[in-house]
Amino acid sequence: MLEERGTPTTVIALARNQAEKTRPPRALFVPFQLGRPLGTPEDAAFQRRVMLAALGLLERADGPVILDDYAEEDPNWQDTAGWQPPLPPASARPTAPADWWSAFAAELAALRPAWEAAQMRFGRSIVGLAGQPPERWPEFTTAFLAGGLPTVPQHATPALALRFLCDDIKAMYGEAAQAHGPAPSSRQVEAWFWRQTVAGALLVALRTAAMGSDNNALKTVGGRFFVPVPWLPAA
Repeated sequence: MLEERGTPTTVIALARNQAEKTRPPRALFVPFQLGRPLGTPEDAAFQRRVMLAALGLLERADGPVILDDYAEEDPNWQDTAGWQPPLPPASARPTAPADWWSAFAAELAALRPAWEAAQMRFGRSIVGLAGQPPERWPEFTTAFLAGGLPTVPQHATPALALRFLCDDIKAMYGEAAQAHGPAPSSRQVEAWFWRQTVAGALLVALRTAAMGSDNNALKTVGGRFFVPVPWLPAA
């Protein structure tokens, strides 16, 4: 309707297949991390180039559908040489809820100094959505693996409580990864978290439990928010 009334439109698309299905009048496909349509935060010059490329599509009239690819890769998506994760790779992945509890609790305790150092370094933390301190995370998460549906006063349903706790877990590990030295790339942090930590394996297990739950809300948030698609186990 906007286009028919003479107002050109454009979008920035992170998933090319979705843009191809929805067929907006103009779309710039960017090969960046999900959630970062302009690239890494605080890189104003790079983000400006992305915006200008998207706005440049407004000048084209060879549509009605224009799907263009952004030529540059996010420079902060490149691995940082010499970066070392704050924890060694987890030696084993538990199976029983009690084993998950002890393994996750031990890993959180080992990670805590790096997380606190990161808070000192940057003066902030985004951890806090869950409404409960890290000391309670092992008990709360493993209760779901055992078939329970706990919640907290800050969130009305177990599904929301677990969703925001999963967000806090990912945020805590991501912040701890930047505690010392040059910042790692997002790709390095994600590969470390999802492939080498108890926490990453726990979130995959929680997703599996949520998808098999009779609680539809838990099934929905588990399928959509716990684990990014690129890090799901191979079928």
